[in-house]
Amino acid sequence: MTEFIPVGTRYVDLPSPFAMKRGGELRNAHVAYETWGELNAARDNAILIVTGLSPDAHAAANAANPEAGWWEPMLGPGKPIDSNRWYVICVNSLGSCKGSTGPATIDPATGDTYRLAFPELAVEDGAHAAAHVVRALGVERLACVIGNSMGGMTALALLHLHPGIARAHINISGATRALPFSIAIRSLQREAIRLDPEWNHGNYTDAHYPESGMRMARKLGVVTYRSALEWDGRFGRVRLESDRPEEEPFGLEFQVESYLEGHARRFVRRYDPNCYLYLSRSMDWFDLGEYAGGDVMAALARIRVEKALAIGVHTDILFPLQQQEEIATGLRAGGADAEFLPLESPQGHDAFLVDIDRFGPAVRGFLDRL
Repeated sequence: MTEFIPVGTRYVDLPSPFAMKRGGELRNAHVAYETWGELNAARDNAILIVTGLSPDAHAAANAANPEAGWWEPMLGPGKPIDSNRWYVICVNSLGSCKGSTGPATIDPATGDTYRLAFPELAVEDGAHAAAHVVRALGVERLACVIGNSMGGMTALALLHLHPGIARAHINISGATRALPFSIAIRSLQREAIRLDPEWNHGNYTDAHYPESGMRMARKLGVVTYRSALEWDGRFGRVRLESDRPEEEPFGLEFQVESYLEGHARRFVRRYDPNCYLYLSRSMDWFDLGEYAGGDVMAALARIRVEKALAIGVHTDILFPLQQQEEIATGLRAGGADAEFLPLESPQGHDAFLVDIDRFGPAVRGFLDRL
C-alpha cells in the first residue's frame, strides 16, 4: 500500500470528523492541492480544477515543482487557463492515493492503512472536500469551476451542494450520472482487480500485489478512453517485428497489444488498487437527479451559475456527447448563459488531455469572456 505524492503538494485539513454521504466519517483527514498564479485583492479571480479518477493535484509546472503536469499545455502563463490572470487551484480527489486521504492512507484510529475499512465513498464527498479547500484558501466565490471526466460529476455536485460557490462552470466530458455502458466497463475493471488472488480482499502488499488485475483494469480503461477511429489510424493491423515466443502461443502479436501492455505496466504500480475501486464505484453511484426526485433536468435547473460551457467530443463512448448537451440544456433552464460545444476530435474521452488545438481555444475563449 503506497501513496504517490508529487513534490510540492500542499494540504488542507478537513473538519474532524468529516461526515461521509453514505455513512461513516473520517478523522484527521486532508486534501492535497496545488496552486498557480496569485489571488487578487478582490479575491474574485480564483479557478478550481477538479480532476478525473487518476490525476494528482499537479496539473502543471509551478514554483514548487517544475516537472510537467498532467494538463501542462492548458495551464500556466499565457496558456488557455492563464495563471497571469487567474489564481488556479487543483485538488486531488478525496479517496485517491495521490496525497488526499483515501484507502491507502494510515487510519489514525488504528495506526494501520485504511484499506477496505475506509468508509464508502461518494462523488459528493469529494465535492464537499474541494469546497473546504477553496474556503480555507480565502476564496468565498470562484470565478469558475472546471471539471474533467469524473471531475465533471464532482463539479456539478459542488455547484448543487454549495450554491453560489462559483460564477461560472466549464464541464469537460462530464455527466450528471453514469450510463449503463460506462457502469458495465467499470464493473469489469473492478472485477478484474477483485478476482486477482493477490488482491486478497484488499490486504495486498508490495510483494503480493494484484498486478494482473490492475493491468487488465487499466487496459479496459485505455481502450474506452480513445476511439476506434484513433486506434485504427494509429496502429492499423501492424504486427510486432519479432515473432511470438513459442512458450507464449497466444502472446502479443499486434502493435496495439504491445501499446496497451506498456501503458498498463507503467500504471499498475503507480496507483493503489483499493483507491481505484473506491473512486470507480463512486462514479457509478453518482446521480444528480436524486436531488430532484430522479429528474436530472430539474436538478440541473436548480444550479445557479451565470455562465457555463459544456464540451464533449463525438467519439467519446464513455461519456457520450448527449450527456454534455444535457448539462448545457439543464443549466440554461436554470438561467445560466450556457453553451454546448461538440468537438470533432478523433481521440475519444481522453481528447481533453491531448487535443489541445481544439480544447485550448474553447476554454480560453470562455474564460476571456468572464
